[in-house]
Amino acid sequence: MKRVAALVAVLALAGVVTWLVWPSAPEVRGLDQRISVMDGPADDQRVELDATFFPPAGGGKAPAVLLAHGFGGSKQSVRQQAVRLAQDGYAVLTWSARGFGRSTGEIALNSADYEVKDVKQLIDWLAKRPEVRLDAAGDPRVGIAGGSYGGAISLMTAAYDTRVDAIVPQITWADLADALFPDGGGQGPANGVFKRMWAGYFFGRGAPVQGGGAAQGLGALTQQAVPMTAEQARCGRFLPAVCEMYQQVAKTGRATPEAIELLRKSSPVAVANRIKAPTLLIQGQRDSLFPLGQADANAKAIASAGTPVSLAWFDGGHDGGNGEADWLYDQTAGWFGHYLKGDGSPVPQKFTVTRDGGRDPGTRQRIRLHPESGSYPGLGGTATTAIPLTGPEQNIANPPGGSPASISTVPGVGGLLGGGGTTNLSVGLDMPGQVATFESAPLTAPLQLTGSPSVKLKVYGKGQVTLFAKLYDVADNAQPPNLPAGLVSPLRVTIPDGVESVETTVTLPAVDFRFAVGHRLRLAVTTTDMGYATPTEPASYRIGLAAPALAVPTVAALAAPTTGVAWWVWAMPLAAIALAAIILATGRTPSRRRTPFTRKAATVQDGNGSTPVQLDDSHVSTLVSDNGQTTTIQKDGALVAGGDPVTAGEAVPLEISGLTKAYRNGELAVDDLSFRVERGQVLGLLGPNGAGKTTTMRMMMGLIQPDAGEVRIFGDRVTPGAPVLSRLGSFVEGPGFLPHLSGRDNIELYWAATGRPTADARFDDALEIADLGKALDRAVRTYSQGMRQRLAIAQAMLGLPDLLVLDEPTNGLDPPQIREMREVLKRYARDGRTVVVSSHLLAEVEQTCSHAVVMHRGRLVSAGPVSVLLSAAVSTNGHGPRLEDVFLDLIGQQS
Repeated sequence: MKRVAALVAVLALAGVVTWLVWPSAPEVRGLDQRISVMDGPADDQRVELDATFFPPAGGGKAPAVLLAHGFGGSKQSVRQQAVRLAQDGYAVLTWSARGFGRSTGEIALNSADYEVKDVKQLIDWLAKRPEVRLDAAGDPRVGIAGGSYGGAISLMTAAYDTRVDAIVPQITWADLADALFPDGGGQGPANGVFKRMWAGYFFGRGAPVQGGGAAQGLGALTQQAVPMTAEQARCGRFLPAVCEMYQQVAKTGRATPEAIELLRKSSPVAVANRIKAPTLLIQGQRDSLFPLGQADANAKAIASAGTPVSLAWFDGGHDGGNGEADWLYDQTAGWFGHYLKGDGSPVPQKFTVTRDGGRDPGTRQRIRLHPESGSYPGLGGTATTAIPLTGPEQNIANPPGGSPASISTVPGVGGLLGGGGTTNLSVGLDMPGQVATFESAPLTAPLQLTGSPSVKLKVYGKGQVTLFAKLYDVADNAQPPNLPAGLVSPLRVTIPDGVESVETTVTLPAVDFRFAVGHRLRLAVTTTDMGYATPTEPASYRIGLAAPALAVPTVAALAAPTTGVAWWVWAMPLAAIALAAIILATGRTPSRRRTPFTRKAATVQDGNGSTPVQLDDSHVSTLVSDNGQTTTIQKDGALVAGGDPVTAGEAVPLEISGLTKAYRNGELAVDDLSFRVERGQVLGLLGPNGAGKTTTMRMMMGLIQPDAGEVRIFGDRVTPGAPVLSRLGSFVEGPGFLPHLSGRDNIELYWAATGRPTADARFDDALEIADLGKALDRAVRTYSQGMRQRLAIAQAMLGLPDLLVLDEPTNGLDPPQIREMREVLKRYARDGRTVVVSSHLLAEVEQTCSHAVVMHRGRLVSAGPVSVLLSAAVSTNGHGPRLEDVFLDLIGQQS
């Protein structure tokens, strides 16, 4: 007990010492500046910009970053990010855009003649600073980042100034006319429906304000106004042309040709194909102002110029706040590190989404996962699933005055309430008599929607019909329907005189959302929505389906479910302390029992009986003994038993007999399953969703106990905490790590919790497999899905266990990484170990695995060498049989 007390005291003291000596961030001091610029169509308007310059904390010359604020904000809105970038070694310039804060001038909506010219002169100013690194041509090494209004100026400036070397625009627009007058029917803003509430917030932020300390973004609704003249009260600090445009469209609710032309002069998409600066586009999944389609348009235009571009859909936006602030900063810093500093920082793959990973059991904070794809497929996804919808034609009415109106979301509330990332008021309230609904049958398999669904409607009525389409997730229980992200697609349909009805294809808002088994998809079509301008004249229409299916896009590389942090990971630090206490108290260290192999009489067993075989010396180094007397290995497909005679079952790496496990409702997840895996094999565990693969793997690991049957590893029965589990390395149900620790710290902590000697961990081998470079020393919360996957596989391989069990190991990896993983697993088995892999990528299993076990509805369907399965198959593609053909044939026979 004294030793345990001493251990606890040492750990406590270590924590205090670490806190005391942990290096603090270098101090950063901002230098306030008044920078005079000339802009306007004739370069004859002088504007004084209120700016702050933050020299790099480490001194010397450094790349520069221009950090732009959101609409209604000022340079103070981005001060915190500026300080962090300066601490990370950048020279940072923030400024209040013309018409905001203490800067003079009038707001021109990021026009090329005004705001863009201002930023180009800020780059000139930076080029003269001694702290700013210059390129070989004498230009400053410079990047631009910003959100919303600040994101648009980064895109616009990069299009007009080739000195810009990298940009990170966030939650911004591609076409401001399309954003304010969206049309789900695809006819463009001239036919669009006016986004009345957001436009009011947007243009209402142009009034003169005191000081300039507004919050960043369009949600800054609480600024205190200074006394205004009558003209200022009408137009605020907008240019007269912008003011008149808004007055006109707000009155009529329709986009005039003049309004569209003016708004598009401030739209990046018109010039994005000029951008040569590598671009990371970050767009919010909860954003009814600038939804994901705006980033899609920017991405396509920039990519058309051959410019490197990546796109990330994060958990937030103008409706959802910035709950991922740290992750967003890390992505920005990594992008600039790679393209400005050239420090080799890893950059995101072409497409990243944020998904829910559950909650931290300790803090109850949400965990967010970031699966990646090596290519960006656009809003149409890489595949489309047709989901049948049913429902009769239904009569709906537009009420007099357009009130009461249905509600999809409350625009701007995320910013108004503080933008904490949890304030998305997705209401989904449809008024009776104003809505037609069409539903799918309950889903028999999960459905991952990533992109913009579409549906074809038939509309009966007269003249112009304004409608709003949205897609709900409907559960079978008493929970209210869920409207993903609170997004709705407005459309305007014109029914000519003498025509009873028209058909129109509606593109619904882009989202990333997983519909669970048993849930239904509900398409709702309403006549009103609170956020939009709607007709005031009463009218009635009839709505039906012109085609009986909803087209749902998916992205194959992201379709697999993502899971959160496993419960046992959070217990690792406590387990390490408890295990260390046991070691101190008993003086015993658990370890794998390895003994030198002594050659004795050998017996070889194959499927047909026993045959004498000579055991050659090349196998000696791979042999493992549990009792110092007997050893068994596989040689040329046969079991070789050396030393004292033993039964085959005692030395088989994995043997499953009669394994059975039932759900609580009595349904069998695994039903009388039996198979065995020999040394040197890479076995693929195959089966459709719900076949029982993951349940089987969890029983292999001792995480759950079977209702009947058993699992034996190297002859020892598996029970929770069985010593033989020390010879198994596993990765099941997604990577689980302590998000605040680095990748390196996570795997070192994991190994420390086993109580084994550090020398046995083989960290270098495992980290070589992970190939994460400098990211190993970054917090895991900043990792993409692919990076987490690689780290988890490396963790499973620590100590080079004799049996390796991996569940979907290639999920989140790009094609080159998948190819490398294939070779890693094959090499691992060739060294005398055994690998069990569960995967839905049948082509990969065919190239990786020597053997396969096929499961369906919990039962064994087939087992044997992959080559034998293929030789018995009938080709369906004209190029020889594939494992996919075998799999589909076997599953089909069991259905």
